[in-house]
Amino acid sequence: MVREITIGQYYYAESVLHRLDPRVKLMGTLIYVIALFILNNILGYVFAAIILAALIKLSKVPFKYIVKGLRAVLIVLLLTISLNLFLTPGIQLVHFWIFTITAEGIKTSVFMALRLIMLIMGCSLMTLTTTPNNLTDGLERSLKFLEVVKVPVHEIAMMMSIALRFIPILLEETDKIMKAQAARGADFESGGIIKRAKAMVPILVPLFVSAFRRANDLAMAMEARCYRGGAGRTKMKPLKYRRADGVSYVLMAFFLAGVILISRFGTLPFEVIA
Repeated sequence: MVREITIGQYYYAESVLHRLDPRVKLMGTLIYVIALFILNNILGYVFAAIILAALIKLSKVPFKYIVKGLRAVLIVLLLTISLNLFLTPGIQLVHFWIFTITAEGIKTSVFMALRLIMLIMGCSLMTLTTTPNNLTDGLERSLKFLEVVKVPVHEIAMMMSIALRFIPILLEETDKIMKAQAARGADFESGGIIKRAKAMVPILVPLFVSAFRRANDLAMAMEARCYRGGAGRTKMKPLKYRRADGVSYVLMAFFLAGVILISRFGTLPFEVIA
């Protein structure tokens, strides 16, 4: 399970998406997330899925590697689908015991499942094609206008960068601790929920100790290098837009316009409309 978490990790490859400016990828991810919440019919989700598949192909990141990240949130996904399936009022189709399945419930659960799956895959694609340093620089430059109202943009970007850097480190540390405990006879698979929760204690305690120790070492290293925030700091590799970035912005505008048009006029005849 630990190895299956892909959000926050970087996958090196020579692709068009890897070479794009991080500000473009941040804006593209934001537009894609907004589009997923605008969509309200099957045709729209098919359109979004085709765009996502094309981006994955351009990124040269293995499709299996991206899909692997969905296993870590499978329980949350199933819970969300179940709640929407059984608790959405509407035209009753099936009723057994205290559960009722409606036409609206089926539609809502299907759309919610597609939305969550594509949301996770889209966000994973951004982090897999962008290094933590570039992601931090892109976020800082994109939110630069907030400094007018005294928002500490540099500090916020720095915290996000540190958090992203710690994700693979903590995952590796967790994997090592689990293997060490398993070698000592710990059992994480058998038993009920309470037993499994108790079995996680020997993992969480050393993990938190290690995380706090790493955080303290990082703070001391930053202080030793006289880090005092973002005031007056310069970039070794400043971000510059290229032609491909401008083309990407244009394509994003067309994508968003297409999503809005499909959501309004793209209803298929066989769709169940509430």
